[in-house]
Amino acid sequence: MGKYLDPRADLTFKKIFGEHKNLVISLLNALLPLKDDERVESIEYWPAEKIPDRTEAEKYSIVDVCCKDNKQREFIVEMQMSWTESFKRRVLLNASKAYVAQTEKGMDYSSLQPVYALNFVNAVFLPDVEDYYHYYHLVHDKYTNKVIDGLHLIFVELKKFKPTTFSERKMQVLWLRFLTEINEKTKEAPAELLQNTEVNEALEIVERAAFTDEEMWFYDKFWDRVSTQRTFEEETKRKAREEARREVREEARREARQEMEEYIKQVKAKAEEYIEQEKAKAEQQKYDTARKLKAMNVMTASQIADATGLSIEEINML
Repeated sequence: MGKYLDPRADLTFKKIFGEHKNLVISLLNALLPLKDDERVESIEYWPAEKIPDRTEAEKYSIVDVCCKDNKQREFIVEMQMSWTESFKRRVLLNASKAYVAQTEKGMDYSSLQPVYALNFVNAVFLPDVEDYYHYYHLVHDKYTNKVIDGLHLIFVELKKFKPTTFSERKMQVLWLRFLTEINEKTKEAPAELLQNTEVNEALEIVERAAFTDEEMWFYDKFWDRVSTQRTFEEETKRKAREEARREVREEARREARQEMEEYIKQVKAKAEEYIEQEKAKAEQQKYDTARKLKAMNVMTASQIADATGLSIEEINML
């Protein structure tokens, strides 16, 4: 049994980042695309009524912490344990709701502050892209330095992350190592994590010994729900793949039938054309034979008619 619990779980993630302002500030500054003069200095957590609503499935697979800083910028931090394409739209919707919620009747729109949605995804959702960090915002299609400040959506694919030692993003690397390397199997945390003040504090928070039996029950329940949700999603994907394969096979059979019907039609047409050609040749041969016999002047018209199958009138016209 390891020394720590997995920080990605609902209970542990919220204990770290939902109860310790200094840690969520460190996380935001490490992961958000902020300039030096835009760094987060202080935060206040959102009241419970402002937290976005969740469907039953999302309650089991999404962990979130919401706050705003002294500049009134708003931050939604989420840990998504599974992924569907609809999640991107949901992230955009919730960030938009947070942006719109700042408005009051008669207010000056210039006072609206940006909303940042930081999403850690415990899955790969862009398999054709090597990078693990994805930043979406409103930018001019041609002049990319022209930006409308408002919504900032950041997705971090944890499955793609590989530790580096780049000094310019040291804290980003340390926090992502914390989220990807620390789990129930960890007996000793890496020295680099222990040596950092903020990450070391987070490690102390997720030490197994710090949790009560009741908290451990909720912790285990979370993973049971995640496992159930994943099983459901995998089964749904499996059925979708089977249905897709069935449709492909059925389409292939339809195409094969159409091709066979077309082939048979072509063969029949060629056969009929050949028969007609042979009939025409045979008919022509009767006339050629009748002409030759008539030219030999050794048979009567009646005899030639009997030999060729032509009528006496037809023979007389030759």
